[in-house]
Parts: sequence; C-alpha cells; structure tokens
Amino acid sequence: MPDFSKRLEKADKYLQKGRQADALDEYLEVLQEDPNQDGVRQSAADLSMALGKNAEAAEHLTRLFDRQTSVGDAGKAVANYRKLARISTPSVDHTFRYGQLMEKSSRRDALEAYTTSEQGFTAAGRKADALAVLKRVVALDPTEANFKREAELAAELGDGKTAAAGFLKVGELQAQAGADPIAWYERAHQLDVQSADAALLYGRCLLAAGRAPEAIDVLAPLGTQPTARIEDREAYSKALLAAGKLTEAEPFIWALYEADPKQEDEVANLIGALLDADHHEHAVDLAHKLEVTQLKAGNQREFVARMKEIADQHRPSVDFLEYMVEVFNSANREHDYCDTLLKLFELYYAGGNFIKAADCLDRSAEVDPYEPGHERRLDMLRGKVDTNHFNAIASRFNAVLKMEDKDNKEQAETAEGESTVLEDLVLQAEIFIQYSMRSKAVERLERIHKLFPHEEEKNEKLRTLFNNAGFTPHYAPGSAPAAPPAATGPAEARPAAPAAHPSAQANENAVDNFARVTEITRNVYRQGSVKGVLFTAVNEIGRHWNASRCVAALITPGKPPSAALEYCAPGVTASDVMSLVKVVQISLSLVVSNGTVMSVNVPEDPGFDEARETVTGLNIESLLAVPLMDGDEHSGILILQQTGAPRNWRPTDEVVLNTIAEQMVLAVNNARLRSLVKTLAVTEEKSGLLKRSSYLDVLLSETKRSIEQETPLSVMLLHFGKTGTMIREYGEAAVDGMMQQVGQVLSSHIRQTDVAVRYDLTTIVLVLADTGEKNAFFVVDKMRKVLNAIHLPGKSMPVGVTVGIAEAVLQSRYDPVDIVTEVINRAEGALEAAKAEGTNAAKSLAAPILEGAAAAGD
Repeated sequence: MPDFSKRLEKADKYLQKGRQADALDEYLEVLQEDPNQDGVRQSAADLSMALGKNAEAAEHLTRLFDRQTSVGDAGKAVANYRKLARISTPSVDHTFRYGQLMEKSSRRDALEAYTTSEQGFTAAGRKADALAVLKRVVALDPTEANFKREAELAAELGDGKTAAAGFLKVGELQAQAGADPIAWYERAHQLDVQSADAALLYGRCLLAAGRAPEAIDVLAPLGTQPTARIEDREAYSKALLAAGKLTEAEPFIWALYEADPKQEDEVANLIGALLDADHHEHAVDLAHKLEVTQLKAGNQREFVARMKEIADQHRPSVDFLEYMVEVFNSANREHDYCDTLLKLFELYYAGGNFIKAADCLDRSAEVDPYEPGHERRLDMLRGKVDTNHFNAIASRFNAVLKMEDKDNKEQAETAEGESTVLEDLVLQAEIFIQYSMRSKAVERLERIHKLFPHEEEKNEKLRTLFNNAGFTPHYAPGSAPAAPPAATGPAEARPAAPAAHPSAQANENAVDNFARVTEITRNVYRQGSVKGVLFTAVNEIGRHWNASRCVAALITPGKPPSAALEYCAPGVTASDVMSLVKVVQISLSLVVSNGTVMSVNVPEDPGFDEARETVTGLNIESLLAVPLMDGDEHSGILILQQTGAPRNWRPTDEVVLNTIAEQMVLAVNNARLRSLVKTLAVTEEKSGLLKRSSYLDVLLSETKRSIEQETPLSVMLLHFGKTGTMIREYGEAAVDGMMQQVGQVLSSHIRQTDVAVRYDLTTIVLVLADTGEKNAFFVVDKMRKVLNAIHLPGKSMPVGVTVGIAEAVLQSRYDPVDIVTEVINRAEGALEAAKAEGTNAAKSLAAPILEGAAAAGD
C-alpha cells in the first residue's frame, strides 16, 4: 500500500500557511492513487466547497454518500447529503435513499424527501420506483390521499394486490368518515379477487344496500371454502337469508352457532324466516336442534322466552304451535301453554280437524277451565265430535258454568254454599299465583271482593292472597262490612290497585312470580365477583320488571360510587357516566332521608330539583329506588327507571325489590370475602381447598356475618380415614392424590356461600352458611352421592366418609371468638362420636348450656 503520510503532512503544512489550493492538490494526488481514502475525500470535498469549486465538491460528496450508505454510516451520510443539497441538486435516487435514512429521526424530512423523489421518478418514467416510494409514504403518513395515490399507481402498473390493499384502506377511511365506501371496496375486489378482506367488505356493503344476489356471488367463493373464516361464513349466511335461500343458509348458520353459542340470534332469525316462508317442518326441526344445545347449556328459560317471541312475531303454523305446546309444558309455563293450545284450537277448527281441536280444548280446560270463551268453543264443537268425547270435555266446565250462573244472579243459596264458593275461589286464586298466572288470580280475587266485601278484614289467608297478587280492594267512604250476599246482595265491584305499566301487566312473568324472584337471587348468589353480582342483578331485575333502566351502585353517603352498573332495555339510550353518578347520588340522598323512593312523576318531583337537567336528559318519567343496607349502614342503592311514560309502582314492587336488595348485599359481601381469600393466596392449587391457616379467619368472618343477618351457621368435619393407617397401607402420595380428587369434587358441588378447608391430610371441614343442623344432614347425603365415584387407592370400593356436625350458637351477647372456639370443639367431638359408630356414620352434637359454653363472652 502506498505511503501517503508525506503528502498528508505536506497538505497539513499548506493549510497552516493558508495555501488551501496547494493542500487540495495534495489530497487529490492521494485520491488518485487510492480512491477509497474516505477521510482524505472528505477533506477534499470541504476544501473544494471553501474554494468555490462546487462541481468538484459535489462529485466528492456524492461518492462519500454512496459509500457511507452502503456501509450503514447513516450519520455521516445524512451530513454529506445536506452539504450536497446546498451546492447542487442531488439525484432522485440519492434523495430517495436520504428519505430512508431520515424515517426514524425526522418523519417530516423523510416525507419531504419521498415527495421529491416520487415526483422525480414519475417524471423520469420510473413508475415502479415511484410506487416503492409511495409505499414508504403511506407507512409514514397513512392518509386517504396517500393511499389513493398508491392504489392508483399500483393499478396502473398491474400490481393488483397492492392496489386492492390501498383501495381497501381508502374505503375504510371513507366509512369512518360516514361516507359510503362501496365504490372503493368494489375496485379492490375487482383488482384482487383472491383477497378475502376485499370480498368480505364489498359483500357486506352489497348486503347493506339490499343487493343480496350480488352479495352472494361475491361471498360464495369465500364462505364456502373449508378454511373460511367465521366472519366470511357469517356474511355469506346473512346474504343467503336476505335472498330467501333459507335451506342453503341453515348449515352455515348452524356451524357458526356450534363454533360460537352467542350466535343463537342468527339461528332464531332463521327459524322465524322459515316460518314466514311456510317451511314449517324445517323450522320445527331446527328449533329441536337448538333446544337440545340450549338445555345442555342450562339456558332453558332464555330458550323458551326466545321461542315464544318467535311464535308471537311470525306467521303461526300447526306444526310449530304443536312444538311450542310441548316446550311450554316442559317449562311449566302454564299460561303460555293454554294460550298456545287455544291458538291450535282455532287453526284445527278452521281446517276442519275437529278431533284435534277438541283435544286442544280438553288439554287447555284441564289446566284452566275458567278461561274466557271456553263455553263458546265447546258450543262450536257440538255435533262435530263423538258424543262421549264432547261430554268428557263439557264435564270439565260444569262447576265453572254453575259458578258463573251464581255470579250472574248475584246470590248464594245458603251459608254453607257461601263458604264453599269462597273456599273454591280462594283455592283457585292460590293455584293461579303458584303458577304465576297473576291475571287469572286477580279475576278470582275480584270475584271474592264482589261477593264477599270486607271478608279480608277477618280472613288472614285472604289478606295474604291480596298482598301476593298486588290486589287492593276499594270501598266507598264510610262503608261498613256488608252482610252475606244472600241477605243484601253483592257489593259493587271497585277498581283494583293502580295499574302497573302496560308491559308489566301483560307479562305473566311479572313481579308477583316469586319463583322467578327466587331464581334471580339464586343467580346473583352464584357470581364470584362484585362486578358479576351487580351485572347479574341489574340485568335480571331490569328484565323482570320490564324497566327502561336498572342501576345498581355501591356507594356510601357523601362519597362517589365505588362501582355502578346499568341495564338498558332495547331501544333505551344508556346513561353517560356523569348523569349516572348524578342520579345515583340524588337518589341515595332521598333514600337516606325518606327510605324507599317511589316517584311516579319524576320531572315534577321536588326531590329531584337538583338533578332536573339530568332527569330531563335521560327522559326519566318514574323511578323506584331501594337502599342496599349492610347492617345499619347504607352500602349502595338499587334503582328502577321508566322512560317515555309514567309508571305506577305497586307496594309489591317495593317489598320484592327490598328482598332482592338484601340478598344482593349478602352476595356482594361473600364475593368480597372470596376475593380476599384469593388475594391472600391461601388456596391449595391442586385440590381447590383453603389451607388450614385460613380456617379460623374464615369461620370468624362467617360467624360475624351470620350474627348480623340472623341466619344459622354450621361446621361439618368430613373424615376419610385415619391418617397413619392410610399412609402405611397406600402410601402418602396415593392418599394425597385421592384427597385432591375429593377436594376438587367438594369445591365444585358446594354453594358459593360455603367454604371448604383442608383440615388435615384426610379430613376436610365445610363451613356452611345459612344452614342449620337439620339441613346439614341433607348436605351429607348430597356429598356422599357426589363422592361415590372416588375410590380408595388401588381399590374398587368408594371412599368412606365419617362426619361430625355442629351448629354455631349465634347470639350477639357472646363474643364471636368464643362462639368459634366452642363450635370447633363441638364439631370435633361430634366427629369422634361418629368414628365410634363406624365408617360412614354422621353425628351432630347439640350446644351445651350456653352460659357455660361462652362465659367469657358475658
């Protein structure tokens, strides 16, 4: 390699003497001998610029830029490009490369460089290079204009995939801006028919535009592929539905439902469409398939409600109504069962099938012989069916017709007859309430009110029936109890209690259905988190009351809510956060001051003056609010809202809602306790049982809760064999494995409110909330059944379990610590007594003399 040191030293001396031209000559000599001397070339470039030799400087800077970009020296390359740009116009390729270098450090400079290079490439006819620049541009600045430029150029060059992707982006941005993107999606699909995204978006737009046949043509190649995505199949099935190709749509819709049970709505829509298209048998078959899966998932109530909705909204058919009769019968929906039978009666009669019509009337009368119109329907069948069959049906109505005759004459023959009539009517009302047929029960009670005025004042059973049905008898001012009807005639019938909201009246599943209320509280109790409790409560309560909105909030007076969830009926706008908080706070202040709030006309209620603007904005007409009480302290609030029209709240609404609110508080407290236990990480990973260290804390907490709620509490020890003996016989690992299975089974079969604790290797303790000693033995029977599948290690016989039970002495005058100590000792004593009787025995020990058991608590 040549030695350039002397020339470089000479150049330095020239520079010291200010002889720049001579120094430049020396540098050029060096570069002539070795062009790769970048440092020398940099000095030559700088001297050339200083001497005004811009052409020579540009040449040096260009070569430096090329070399530095090739070795990845971005910093020096950027600096030299900028020098080059000051003395000349860089080439379009250099500008493009400069833009690439600037992407990470300066987005603005990179975009400027790309814009310049794209224009240069286009002017030079290098459109492929221009497209490469535009791809960089849209990555840095994904605007509609940039995507459009990229897509148009790609389409011109025949790059269909790039063009389609660009036009898809343009369409998406148009859609976000509220414009119709169909033209852009169409271009994307035309340019790349293999693009699944383009076909899907274009097909959806066609479907939305009512062009179902075209949507099918676009989506068919996509949705019928074995590897099609869920969204592709869904769009294709909707297109088939819209085009009326129902049988073709069914396999796709059913496959979607099997993959995602949330697609139940699509199956229900298909059933309705099949009914409207007179594909009745097909509709019934599909409903049967849906029923099987819904029952397995435990969604019978939701399924029955959905099928009823379909039957009400679509064209009835004999086949489907026959199916619905069986559905309602199996779900114990007696009112719907009878209504559907009567619809079938009319259809069979109109079709001349009088035998089937008679059968429907017979089955309906068996459940409700008091249904209005039965006498007319029976007369319609006279002479059209076998006499014996006709007489058998008529016999069901004899008692009813006699009673109707007595009501019309408004008299009772004897005192004994009056008593029989009253007892019969009371019994009928009880039955109707039991089967949630409130309207029928009210009819019976109105009849009692008419024939036996003021009878409820001396008949406690009748008073209870009036309360359960929400029926309030009204009498003229100053009227005294009337004499029996035979002596004075019947009293005038008076209006019943103020009518509830129309939707609530029409719903036999209304607030009076206490079986439904029990189901609501049971569902609330099943939740494992506070949010789950509130979410389940507002949805179940809101739907049960047919309310516009239902709000549950955890809040203490003077503070903002710590949690709040809202249910909104279909078509009702959800509250914004600020409005929700405002309504909760003002309602809580009214509840704290006045107790339950029942406002029929909220806009005119002075109590809501502070929230007038919020109430108006949310269109709240009526409101019912009850407190969530944790002992004597307010811990939250439960609110029902009605929008659009006022609603008269009934006393029954308040009573039932307060009952549910009490259970909500218990469920929230239990959820918090379970959350705390998980947070403290005291659960065994494999068995699911709590560790022994948490036993006393859990039992103490449950004891305090039971004292406050005045509910029983029991402790149950389940012993599966003597530890030492079992370890010697089976080995510790085998015993531990068996107990892990036992723990898993017990944990999955106890209630959310119960707690299972690993007491020792072969003993488990259950803390049973709201359970007395008597019911604890039912728990023992249940546990024996579920544990029957678990066998001793290496044996075919089921594991035996010996049980000791003790119910806690829950009296507020005793200290909870002493109560816990006493019940633990008594449970262990009960277990020892059970062991003495042999394997599989269960014993309980009653509490000793209370003064001696907990003297320390006095």
